[in-house]
Amino acid sequence: MKPHPHARILVGKVGLDGHDRGAKIVARALRDAGFEIIYTGLHQTPEMVVSTAVQEDVDAVALSILSGAHNYLFPKVLGLLREQGAHDVVLFGGGIIPEEDRARLLEQGVAEIFTPGTPIQKVVDFAHEKIVPLARKRRQAG
Repeated sequence: MKPHPHARILVGKVGLDGHDRGAKIVARALRDAGFEIIYTGLHQTPEMVVSTAVQEDVDAVALSILSGAHNYLFPKVLGLLREQGAHDVVLFGGGIIPEEDRARLLEQGVAEIFTPGTPIQKVVDFAHEKIVPLARKRRQAG
């Protein structure tokens, strides 16, 4: 695959959830596909994630949420991104999220939600289709 060294994705673990295996697998797969990855580590607040995203000028934020707080955390991060003027940053993620909640989060502006068992190539394909064009557009504009 053609590398995308200027497409940056922040992978974050928000909240009290201490399980980060899936986030690390996604981060590694995206890195291996040519994306620049910033990994926040465990127990981040939405404010910390958004602050890092803005400072690092990322094109996307990927959240891993297994704690059940997805209906609060995804909209909170989305709102903070908008408040910080990062309207064009793609927010996506994964975790244990019921289908009805997934549909609601997508309606609110989350770009995609991946659940356990999703083939990792599907996440990589999503990043190539949604994030790479955005990154190119952002770099040309600025």
